[in-house]
Amino acid sequence: MKIKSLTPAEEVLMNILWKLNSAYMREVMEQYPEPKPHQNTVSTFMKILVEKDFLTTEKEGRIFRYTVAVPLEDYKRFQLKIFLSTYFQNSGIELVKTLLDQKLLEPTELEPFMTFRNKPSVSATKKETAMSDFIEEITSDKKPKKKAKKKDKKKKK
Repeated sequence: MKIKSLTPAEEVLMNILWKLNSAYMREVMEQYPEPKPHQNTVSTFMKILVEKDFLTTEKEGRIFRYTVAVPLEDYKRFQLKIFLSTYFQNSGIELVKTLLDQKLLEPTELEPFMTFRNKPSVSATKKETAMSDFIEEITSDKKPKKKAKKKDKKKKK
C-alpha cells in the first residue's frame, strides 16, 4: 500500500481515529476539537480517507464503523522521509545538527544511541575464542600430537 500525504484537516481527523483505532461517526464527532465542523464535512473527509486507503469501513445496519488502515507509526516514517528530503538533503545528521543548534535536543539525550550495535561483548569474544580453539583442535592434523605423546612416553621410561 502506498501512503499519500494528508491535508491538515485530514490529519486532524486521522489523529482522532489513531487514538480510537475504530469508531462510528458519532464517536468521532464527540472527539473533534472545537469549533466542530458540520457532520457532513467530517463524513466527506472520512470518505476521502477511505479512498486514500487510510480507513476501512464495515457496514453495521445503517451505519458504518471506520477502522484505521495506516498505523500512525507508518505515517510518521512517511512524513519524516519527506521532511528529510525537503529540508535536510536526506541527511539524518543534518537534522540532528539542527536540533542540537536550536537546543531542541541535548547531546546527553543522544548517549543511549551512541553504543555500537556491532561491537561484540566480552562474553561473545570469549565464546568466539573458545569456539575457534575447538574448531582448530578438531580440524588440525592429529599425527603430530600422537608423535609428541609417544616421545613423552619414551622420555619418561
